[in-house]
Amino acid sequence: MISPLDLSDRTLAERVLAIQHAAYAVEAELIGFDGIPPLQEDLAGLMSSTEHWLGRYDGHVLVGAVAYEFPDGDTVEISRLIVDPAYARRGHGRALLDDLDEREPRRTSLVSTGSANTPAVNLYKSRGYHEIARIEVAPGVEVTQFER
Repeated sequence: MISPLDLSDRTLAERVLAIQHAAYAVEAELIGFDGIPPLQEDLAGLMSSTEHWLGRYDGHVLVGAVAYEFPDGDTVEISRLIVDPAYARRGHGRALLDDLDEREPRRTSLVSTGSANTPAVNLYKSRGYHEIARIEVAPGVEVTQFER
C-alpha cells in the first residue's frame, strides 16, 4: 500500500528519519562519501520539510518513501527516494516511483543520485531517465542528474 505521509506526525516522522538514515548510509558506503545532506538531517529538519511525501507499507510497516517538489507546473522533482535496507531489492522503490507518476503526471521528471550508486542509477535508467549532468560534490564524488 502507498499513501501520502504527514510528517507533522512525530511518530511517523521518526520512522521516516530512521529509514532515511539507514538508506543514505548504504548510499554513502556505495559512493564513498558520508556528507550526503539527508544523512545528516535531524528530526526537526525533516518535520519542517516542505516536500510532498508518499510512503510504501508492507502490511503495517512503513518500508520506504519518496519525497518530491514542483519547481514549475510542468515538472516534478524527486528529492528523496528511500527504502529501508531490510526491505531493499523487493520493488518498493519502483512501486513508489510508479505511484508518483500516476498521482502527479508531469511532462518532466527530475532526479539525482550518487554516480557510483549503481542500483539507483540502474533503477532510474530502467524507468526511462537519461543523464543530463554530473556534478562533483566533493573530491572524487559525483552526483548524476537525470531527466525523463
